[in-house]
Amino acid sequence: MHASPQFADSTTGVVYVHASPAAVCPHVEWALSSTLSAISSSRPAEVSLRWQAQPAMPGQLRAVTNWVGPVGTGARLANALRSWPVLRFEVTEDASDGVDGQRFSHVPQLGMWSGSTSANGDIMVSEMRLRGLMDADPGSITAELDNMLGTAWDDALEPYRSGGDGAEVTWLRGVG
Repeated sequence: MHASPQFADSTTGVVYVHASPAAVCPHVEWALSSTLSAISSSRPAEVSLRWQAQPAMPGQLRAVTNWVGPVGTGARLANALRSWPVLRFEVTEDASDGVDGQRFSHVPQLGMWSGSTSANGDIMVSEMRLRGLMDADPGSITAELDNMLGTAWDDALEPYRSGGDGAEVTWLRGVG
């Protein structure tokens, strides 16, 4: 009898830098490179993004890149990017065998938000969090659900998301 793995070893995702000052762009590339190199067993990763103007925020730049790496890479990438609080970004990690996906969103005035995602990208709210809501003040349920779903982050990032239409996408690999 062979033991079969229950969980995926690697997954994919996307880094969306929605808005960055030009001076921070090289630091973003360095942070992504360092993070991917730290998890790669074969070779250092060198990230070079194609930066474009962000129409929703003149003077800022945007970039999009796909990545491949071990499960948990999305959290590592988001953590590396949050070192620059002026960034507006999202990092997604796709769901894989036995592992939920993740979405991380960062907006300067709100900080970081994260949520688990299903295979189709929907935000999932756990049973225990829902049970906690059932005991909460009925007047606060809508606000709590909005927080769990990241509504404020979605609202803040939506104007920047359409700026990525037609942007060139590069694949990053963090798997040896």
